[in-house]
Amino acid sequence: MNDKQLILVVDDDPDLVESVAMKLESEGFAVDKAYDGVEALDRIKAQRPALIILDVMMPRKNGYELCDELKTSDEYKDIPVLLLTAVADAVTSSNYTHQGGKNTLADDYIPKPIELNELMELVRDNL
Repeated sequence: MNDKQLILVVDDDPDLVESVAMKLESEGFAVDKAYDGVEALDRIKAQRPALIILDVMMPRKNGYELCDELKTSDEYKDIPVLLLTAVADAVTSSNYTHQGGKNTLADDYIPKPIELNELMELVRDNL
């Protein structure tokens, strides 16, 4: 079946990328992977995904920056973005907060640690 929807998984943790990718593939999705926001933008331009699962805290370009860049772009604003992060509400010394994620233009927000079945529900809900 060549009409699988492509999901881009972006996180600087290779183990998390692999576990999410394996789950997505087992559910019938095609998967592309990136490990920071700059690489993710290159992957998006190379092959437009149906949905992006995007970590917040990454090198070179963080998830908030990439999400805002995509959502304010005429070309990419309609791609659903699910922000994913391990930042705790109690961490006040960080620029990366749950409220910050909720204030972005992202389509949904997923705190880590994630439960893969819940993630699949959010993926389906946003496609």
